[in-house]
Amino acid sequence: MSATGAKVSKKEQNSNHDGADETSEKEQQEAIEHIDEVQNEIDRLNEQASEEILKVEQKYNKLRQPFFQKRSELIGKIPNFWVTTFVNHPQVSALLGEEDEEALHYLTRVEVTEFEDIKSGYRIDFYFDENVYFENKVLSKEIHLNESGDPTPKSTEIKWKPGKDLTVRSSQTQSKAGKKRQHEEPESFFTWFTDHSDSGADELGEVIKDDIWPNPLQYYLVPDMEDEEGEGEEEDEEGLEDIDEDEDDIEVILQLSCFYSWYC
Repeated sequence: MSATGAKVSKKEQNSNHDGADETSEKEQQEAIEHIDEVQNEIDRLNEQASEEILKVEQKYNKLRQPFFQKRSELIGKIPNFWVTTFVNHPQVSALLGEEDEEALHYLTRVEVTEFEDIKSGYRIDFYFDENVYFENKVLSKEIHLNESGDPTPKSTEIKWKPGKDLTVRSSQTQSKAGKKRQHEEPESFFTWFTDHSDSGADELGEVIKDDIWPNPLQYYLVPDMEDEEGEGEEEDEEGLEDIDEDEDDIEVILQLSCFYSWYC
């Protein structure tokens, strides 16, 4: 074979290779189009599943309401239930200063209500007895979620009594001598009602709604290790003197436990 013939064969070989590349690119493009069609079907099913899951959640949310009401009635029989629950919760307790705890001793009831369609937000209501800190009987905060899920908070204005505004203490970080305190108290729990500038501030609402509200008893029953250590020596001396006083509370706690057990 001549050199010219060899060159022609090489050109034909390159031509065939280019044709194979064009065929491969066409097949890839067709595959991408088919993948897009399949993905659209998956997305459609995901949307349908979300709608059906939401309907189920709405159904059971209504079914849970009478049990939440019964639980609130039982909790009302236990003094300081909610302040104890908040103090025992690791995230919430980080927001509580001494005066916050004192104010929360007047808290008698907490209610979490999801909006009827659930996905648009929720409201948390805090019911208080008459107290020395503020005039309000109920403090509420609503979280409205837009289509993209961004929260827009709306809350009760706290009517503080003279000299009792716990939210201003965070600005009092210096002593009369102008020196900062060595250990600043955490920002007040009640700042959550007034600070709408940062959506991250609504993390507290999510904790109450999704963690505490479904089962507050689990946090109420968390043992206080410091108290246990301090009372260890006294138990031998006191014996069973306080058993009668605690029987009512124990009975109520057992009834509350029925909400979270298959055996009731």
